[in-house]
Amino acid sequence: MSKHIVVVDDEQSIADLIEVYLRNENYIVHKFYNGTQALECLDLQPIDLAILDVMLPDIDGFTILKQIREKFFFPVIMLTAKVEDMDKINGLTLGADDYITKPFNPLELVARVKSQLRRFQTYNQAGQVLLQSVEAEEELDIKGLVINNNTHECSLFGEKLSLTPIEFSILWYLCRHQGNVVSSEELFEAVWGEKYLDSNNTVMTHIARLREKLKEPPRKPKFIKTVWGVGYKIE
Repeated sequence: MSKHIVVVDDEQSIADLIEVYLRNENYIVHKFYNGTQALECLDLQPIDLAILDVMLPDIDGFTILKQIREKFFFPVIMLTAKVEDMDKINGLTLGADDYITKPFNPLELVARVKSQLRRFQTYNQAGQVLLQSVEAEEELDIKGLVINNNTHECSLFGEKLSLTPIEFSILWYLCRHQGNVVSSEELFEAVWGEKYLDSNNTVMTHIARLREKLKEPPRKPKFIKTVWGVGYKIE
């Protein structure tokens, strides 16, 4: 079955180019030049992946990404002319799965689309198997931190936490391995389903964001603790 992909870019030539390359790969493309129409589409049509430009005339890409992550789990690739590290970090912490800057090679973009769709499908299949094998552990309660893998809900001392799908997956994996140290490599490959690179700071960025949401003191975190040179653990 063909995958449905949303493409949002106010530069029509770029949006049209992406559409051509994706259609050549038999993807069904929903193309928009502004964010408002794209958001309307998400409520009408099941989507498998989104490609979002950051700079749009009505709603910026980060705002669209945030709204997507409130409802959906599909992969999102951010597309922008900006190259600042903070822009990339903002996108990742809000729940983006990949980030590519303009100008770009359309073939590289297509390759990343395929990679994200493959990863998402693999992760979902693995998640279903895991869910079936740990039915007794659908919900964990660790010192007031309650996380439910069935409903994808998490609360801290009764207060609901708003987590992105990636943040939830990281926290659930750490909670399931309570008392054990989980390396950055293991955590990345378990959650993202891709090979870990030594220079990859993605895990560290998401851990920092999780600690903020858990209201963790930087020097003495109560939940997610760093074991220097090894990884992270929840005691």
